[in-house]
Amino acid sequence: MTNTVIVTSHPYEGSFCHALMMAAKEGALAAGNTVDVIDLEADHFDPVMHSADLIGFLKHKAQDEQAKDYIARVKAADHLILVFPIWWELMPAMMKGFIDKVVFPGETFDYTHGGKGMASKLDKLQSTTIMTTMNTPKSLYRWVFGNAIQRALVRGTFRKMGLKNIRWMSCNMVKGSSDQRRAGWLDEAKRVGAKA
Repeated sequence: MTNTVIVTSHPYEGSFCHALMMAAKEGALAAGNTVDVIDLEADHFDPVMHSADLIGFLKHKAQDEQAKDYIARVKAADHLILVFPIWWELMPAMMKGFIDKVVFPGETFDYTHGGKGMASKLDKLQSTTIMTTMNTPKSLYRWVFGNAIQRALVRGTFRKMGLKNIRWMSCNMVKGSSDQRRAGWLDEAKRVGAKA
C-alpha cells in the first residue's frame, strides 16, 4: 500500500489549490492508498526560522515541535505532493517555511563529500509532485521571470538533496481558465494522487 503525504498551503478553502488538493486526495484514496494531509494554514504553522531553529540547523537536529511532526510524516511517505499558489513568482511564506524547517540536515538529508554534496534520508520516498497555480502565462514565467520554482524548488532543493522522480504540475492562467480546462487539471490531480 502506498502512503501519500499531501502538503498544502492556501488561506482560502474555495481556492483552486484546495480543489487540486482534494482531487489528489480523492485519487489516492480511490487507488487504495493511505493519505495524510498536512494543511499548513489549518495547523497555524510558524514558518519563521528563529534563532533556535538556526542553531538546530547547525547541530543537525530540528527544534520546532511541529516541524518534527512534519518530518516524521514526510519520512513515512512513498509519494509526496506539495500544493500551493505562486505569488510574486514564488511560493507563499508558509510553504517556504515548511521547506526551511523540514528539509533539514540530520533529519531529511545528510551532507556528503565534506559538506559539498547532499544525500536524502527519505528512504521510503519514491516520487515527489509539486502542484502550483498562477495567473502568469507559462512562457512569461519561464523566460521573463526565470522559472523560479524549477530553479529554487525542483533543482535547488529536491534534486540537490538527492530526491528522484520529481514532477511539477503547473496550472497557469487559472483565473481566466475555462471550466473544461479546470476539469482537466483536476483529473490530472486525481491521476497524480492515484500514482503508486
